[in-house]
Amino acid sequence: MRLLFLGDLMGRAGRSAAADALPTLREKLKLDFVIVNGENAASGFGLTSKIAGTTIQAGADVITGGNHTFDQKELLNVIDADDRILRPINYPEGTPGRGFAIYDAPRGKKVMVINAMGRVFMNAMECPFRAIDAVLKKYRMGVAVHAIVVDFHGEATSEKMAMGHFLDGRVSLVVGTHSHVPTADCQILDGGTAYQTDAGMCGDYNSVIGMQKEEPISRFLTKMNKERYSPAEGEATICGTFIETDDRTGLAKRIEPLRMGPRLMEHVPVV
Repeated sequence: MRLLFLGDLMGRAGRSAAADALPTLREKLKLDFVIVNGENAASGFGLTSKIAGTTIQAGADVITGGNHTFDQKELLNVIDADDRILRPINYPEGTPGRGFAIYDAPRGKKVMVINAMGRVFMNAMECPFRAIDAVLKKYRMGVAVHAIVVDFHGEATSEKMAMGHFLDGRVSLVVGTHSHVPTADCQILDGGTAYQTDAGMCGDYNSVIGMQKEEPISRFLTKMNKERYSPAEGEATICGTFIETDDRTGLAKRIEPLRMGPRLMEHVPVV
């Protein structure tokens, strides 16, 4: 199968660019399944049901989240009913929504997506390693599902890399989100799992991780909050991770970054 993961949609610029590009990307890359991180899609903070619907209509199969998942409280009205919207699996018991689900893909294939959040320099959460491990003990790749993608939303590169090696051989892809900066370490680990520390963001890179520059710079200089953060609204660059999997084992045969837009060196996989 061919799968595409798009990094955090950052505000209007990011979500609009992704929605515009997804139909073409699905056709050009002959994609079977698309996952998008949407936790910053609504003005940089959270996700609304309207934005989720637009993103799915454009070509996303699943939208994952992170520490801003519930910033828009209206999402609480739909997240239990719509399994195409995930929140981190290691939120405390009783939190609305779900942290993983299994989805139908073309040719009778099934794809599991797991969303988890790190704990280093992040809010206190349950252990993401144990939470994912418990799911994988019930659903084996190559038996119950044909591919498994893990969106690990975290701050620390060490924690993300540890998760990649912890899951090596048991999932198709471990990809990091949250930092909004694409890393140059796309690789296939020893056990056959594709890995990238961070997919980057879909947003305006003429910014401070997607926010207009003035307020972040001011806070660093003065240690004072003068205004709210506002997403940068210039032309967006789309960043993500493309993989091809072995239909029999679910392990990765290929991984490449995707970068499309005005600010970063472009790279679009060829299929």
